Amino acid sequence: MKKTKYMGSGGLAFDEEQDMTRLEKMARKGWMFDRFAFMGYKLKKAQPQEIQYSLDYRKNADSDYFAYFKEAGWSHVASSANYIHLFSAPPGTVPIYSDKETMIDKYENEKIMMRKGAFVMLLVTLLCMAAIYFTNNTTLFSGIQGLVEGALNIVLCISLIGLIFTGMPYVGYLYRVNKLKKIK
Repeated sequence: MKKTKYMGSGGLAFDEEQDMTRLEKMARKGWMFDRFAFMGYKLKKAQPQEIQYSLDYRKNADSDYFAYFKEAGWSHVASSANYIHLFSAPPGTVPIYSDKETMIDKYENEKIMMRKGAFVMLLVTLLCMAAIYFTNNTTLFSGIQGLVEGALNIVLCISLIGLIFTGMPYVGYLYRVNKLKKIK
């Protein structure tokens, strides 16, 4: 029997609550969160547990940050990139974010960060597209046009991937914030 398994993520900007619910269901089946993995989570076989999970985002969190959650009944489980922090607690523990205003603040901060990244990637993508157009319509690079165009296409592909990985979360957090603001 395997001792570890991978569980994909729906994307924290879109499915944070669903991811936490799925992790809780897996814990009840004896598959405990072990660590963050590329676009998901690694789980390890353990004794089944009733547990709830919650995420928070804080860059360079200090000991006071973790002490605050500990006092509220939440145990730090793991962090990813010293930015995304996963906590666990027994069922019935008061949620980390229990009111609309703090939820809006949480996702507003994420939205702003993703917007900055998406803007930079959009700018790089547009510059690459303009450079490719310029390369195809000028004789300046006539001897090495294929090489220059190939390099620009590689950079364009990388920038498009970056745009997707920042633009989509931006849209997700924008949607979350707007949805929360509409709740009365």
